[in-house]
Amino acid sequence: MADDDDKGPDLAPVVGGNLRRLRTERSLSLEALARLSGVSRAMLGQIELGQSAPTINVLWKIARALELPFAALMNQPQQSTGPRVLKANRTKRLTSHDGGFSSRALFPFDEPRRVEHYELILKEGCAEEAEAHAAGTRENLAVSAGTVDVVVDGITFHLDTGDAITFDADVPHAYRNPGTGDAVMYLVMSYVEAQR
Repeated sequence: MADDDDKGPDLAPVVGGNLRRLRTERSLSLEALARLSGVSRAMLGQIELGQSAPTINVLWKIARALELPFAALMNQPQQSTGPRVLKANRTKRLTSHDGGFSSRALFPFDEPRRVEHYELILKEGCAEEAEAHAAGTRENLAVSAGTVDVVVDGITFHLDTGDAITFDADVPHAYRNPGTGDAVMYLVMSYVEAQR
């Protein structure tokens, strides 16, 4: 069986190339995207040049400003079709600025899709705030370890291991770990229209 090296892909050049392409397709200058996203022009320039690996929060801000799903910035072209194994040791885990939250995509980025699947880890005592996603976006979150408080549009729902929640994600929402130890969650995001 053929096997590539065990090193995960470097997402900085992929994100940079996608950001430049998506920004220019929309006829946006770096300054205009900076205003829309709240991410500085300098940071956007570094990302486009592949000189900076953005955090999850920065990617979400950019995706929201471009009115695209989060994963559109990380698409990598693939040449194969059929079954695909997504090796855990080859994926890059995106983390928040403070390292308290991480996300790993469990789907290939290069195919049109209406559903995305993520593994999320939230460290003890940490929280992750999410801005409203595109209209019609739904989240289905299941907790596989630990406890999580999910705040949807200001209302808190407590989830223990094995619990799940589904909600409209086009409102502000947050994940908080009030327990001891890491919380591990699996998130399915579904969109109204197929994403690329």
